[in-house]
Amino acid sequence: MSEEKPIVITAVFTTEMNTATAGLLGAGQRLAKETGGAHVALSSGGSDSEFAAKLSAFADRVITVDSEDLANSQPESWLNTISSLSSQENPAAVILGNDILSQEITPRLAHRLGGASIGDAQAVTVEDSNIVVTRSVYGGKAVAEIELTASPAVVWVRAQSMDPAEAQATPGTITAGDFGANVETRTRLVESHDEESEGGRLEDAQIIVSGGRGLGGPEPFEDLIALAKVLKAQNAASRAACDLGWVPHSWQVGQTGKKVAPQLYLGVAISGASQHMMGIADSKVIAAINTDPDAPIFKHCQFGLVEDYKKVIGPLKEKLAKLLS
Repeated sequence: MSEEKPIVITAVFTTEMNTATAGLLGAGQRLAKETGGAHVALSSGGSDSEFAAKLSAFADRVITVDSEDLANSQPESWLNTISSLSSQENPAAVILGNDILSQEITPRLAHRLGGASIGDAQAVTVEDSNIVVTRSVYGGKAVAEIELTASPAVVWVRAQSMDPAEAQATPGTITAGDFGANVETRTRLVESHDEESEGGRLEDAQIIVSGGRGLGGPEPFEDLIALAKVLKAQNAASRAACDLGWVPHSWQVGQTGKKVAPQLYLGVAISGASQHMMGIADSKVIAAINTDPDAPIFKHCQFGLVEDYKKVIGPLKEKLAKLLS
């Protein structure tokens, strides 16, 4: 790291202050404190926006860039913007979220800046002046601490695995920037497709009701959808259920799907293979319903019920509907 006051940049690609955003800002805020440096939040939009004002409660400085390409999540435009900002600020670290845009940018940004990149961080700390990232390895069977010796460290963090940022006594300054505005992009957005879904991002969900191949077909997922509505939860599924076409692939949770960290994860007819467990390892409470008493998921859950889901979901939904009404 430089002998000058270190800078930690947190790139925020959303305009919603939810639990994932709060955790992302928390990671950057705490890392800045550990390095004895300043926390800079980068966001799209105008400097007078309501979201910029919200960000200023958690960062020493907020830099906004008003660009249509950035608002449309153009990867190359964001890459140019963060690169230009980094060339001026010389950050010790750049922290990003776990959305697709962040995952695409992270290694490319590190290469462009001559730094080191890593993803799916569950903790980011400083040891001997180097950034150290804690993350799951071997399909969630072990945890590794990886030291990034090249600077800057470019890291995307797992949603909701980080404690939220704490509001500062004095809000940070807000300025408008034009970083990368004059850099020619080599790609352009031709077409975009938004998949219809209820609720927000699965990674931001507080309660998740998930189903697996043991349900036997797509029809039983209707029961899980009904239960999720009562709980104000979101639905998910194992890779097997998604590959069979029973539910959208956007529901997939696991090593090759989305990694979630809800307050409650209810797995129904999911065996609990290591690849799936890697995606839900940060859940605060895991509950499972399965007919197989030897299902691996029971080794990881706090509450387990060995029973046919058909005898459980209906009565559970009715009971919860009365309690929550």
